[in-house]
Amino acid sequence: MVASTSTSTSTRARRLATPRLIATLGLFALSAAFFCVIIGYLLVHRIDDRQEADRRVQLVEVIGDIRASGADVSELDPQFLAGLERSLGFKDLRFEDELDPGQREIQPALDGEGRILGWFTWERDSTISQALSRLWPLLLASAIGLVGFAGLAFWQVRRAMRELALSEQWAWQLAHEDPLTGLPNHRRMIDLIDAALAARTPGEVVSLAVIDIDGLNEVNAVHGRHIGDALLADFGERLKQAASGSAGRIGDDEFALVLTTPDAQEALHIFTNIAKALARPYWLAEQAVQIETTIGIAHALRDGAGRDDLMRRADITLRAAKRRNSCGLLEFNPALDAEFSARRFIERELRRALDDKTLDVHYQPIVAADGASIIGVEALLRWKHPERGDIEPNVFVPVAEQTGLIGRLGEFVLRRALADAKRWPTLSIAVNVSPVQMRDPAFVGLVLAVLAETRISPSRVVLEMTEGVLIDNPEDAKRRLDALHAIGVQLALDDFGTGYSSLTYLRRYRFDMLKIDRGFVQALGQSHEGEAIIRAIVALARALGLKIQAEGIETEEQRVLLRLAGCEEMQGFLFAKPGPRETIDKMLPLANAPAAGLRRVKRESVADARPRAADRTKSARHNVA
Repeated sequence: MVASTSTSTSTRARRLATPRLIATLGLFALSAAFFCVIIGYLLVHRIDDRQEADRRVQLVEVIGDIRASGADVSELDPQFLAGLERSLGFKDLRFEDELDPGQREIQPALDGEGRILGWFTWERDSTISQALSRLWPLLLASAIGLVGFAGLAFWQVRRAMRELALSEQWAWQLAHEDPLTGLPNHRRMIDLIDAALAARTPGEVVSLAVIDIDGLNEVNAVHGRHIGDALLADFGERLKQAASGSAGRIGDDEFALVLTTPDAQEALHIFTNIAKALARPYWLAEQAVQIETTIGIAHALRDGAGRDDLMRRADITLRAAKRRNSCGLLEFNPALDAEFSARRFIERELRRALDDKTLDVHYQPIVAADGASIIGVEALLRWKHPERGDIEPNVFVPVAEQTGLIGRLGEFVLRRALADAKRWPTLSIAVNVSPVQMRDPAFVGLVLAVLAETRISPSRVVLEMTEGVLIDNPEDAKRRLDALHAIGVQLALDDFGTGYSSLTYLRRYRFDMLKIDRGFVQALGQSHEGEAIIRAIVALARALGLKIQAEGIETEEQRVLLRLAGCEEMQGFLFAKPGPRETIDKMLPLANAPAAGLRRVKRESVADARPRAADRTKSARHNVA
């Protein structure tokens, strides 16, 4: 901060010094010009005086020659005087016996005894001085014009300097301040962090908090972008008033705050109070707007000695807090750094796996309620890393969603699943869709293209999605769901009952199927509440004309209870675990065999499923999984 202030002061000093220098040079030039005119005028007069003296000496010599020749000076011929006047350069040369006082120059003519015989008189001829005198008004006017021009030029320079100063100030503000909130921008915050670290004394802690506004996009969508901008401006003003350190805006919905305290505990206390102040409702356009914030905090020296480490770790902490879906504060700890490194590894290796095509798709059968026939399969993405072995979808799918790889993953699963579906012409094929995929305007076109390439009937394709698809941008989601319906594919709402479970979704959006989450299925036979919830979901689906499918079925008791409740389709380890397409190829002939063959398929599937209980960790939130 000190370095920045001194730099700004020196810049202002230079701005002020420049006009002063110009003014000094202008006055010096005018003084020099005036001095030169005076000196020139004196020199011209001196030249005229010297010429007059020379003519006078020549006249005295002529008088001496005349007297030496014996001629009478008083009786000189007028023509001789005229010739003498021309030769010596006199003006109106005369010889007079009596002297008439006046402005004429005189030279006495003496005889041999020194008596005055008369006087030669003439008019003083100051040619150069007279010429200069005639030019004096012009020179004076020129001097006045020069002074006026200099004054005008000086005024123009001063105005240009003021405009330049304002322009530089505006450019500095654009380069260092956020125009919406008036707070320092990202570039300026870097300087402030460096200044805080440089000014820190031994024992002091410099803390950096990165603050993210949760739900700003929703505010823009619901209330309008002008309300969102007003919210940002009020948020920045409230942050500036509540903060005891330097606050700035470093992103669209991200702010930063750096402060110096005796210890990290005091910094945490200050940040907690600031979070409370920021959480109060904002009154905008006669309506209250409520937002939440997530704050990631890092301390130096404990969490990094330099600015880069401090900023990186504060950002890591913020991302971790957002992944945990917990609004509030989170302090950096070494485990977050390790988690970040692991995520970077997953991202790097997942890109390589996509490029090398080493990912695979497994399929889990979907059976009828009586458990006697396979009516479809669900495509599930699997990744076997060459060094780490099987990596669960709930590990790599979130990384793919946050790094932009989910689009490539989803396209890979869709193409593989529909290509494999040609092997089983009587089965439906279910593919999970991520909310990130649904936000992509090109997703509907991708589905159309893959259907055309594989020549699979759209009615056989079931796209499963969670409520997260509908939350971010409801209008866009409805347009894309309607477009998918127009293609002819079926839409299933997955994990129903675990999220918002808003009946508005079922009324507003067109779905063909509800999938009951495994959490409700596991409660069957253990409590009456679980059975009541299942019956309520089934009744709701029937009233809306939707098919019902349950997942996570592991026991015969669960299957019977679900069938009695009215569930039409089932899926789970009771019937079969996920496997490669070759496994489905082997199961289908047995499923079409007599009842003894079907029971054998079930027994073999259950036996194979027991050692793989870890597969039950499949989470429908990770949609391409």
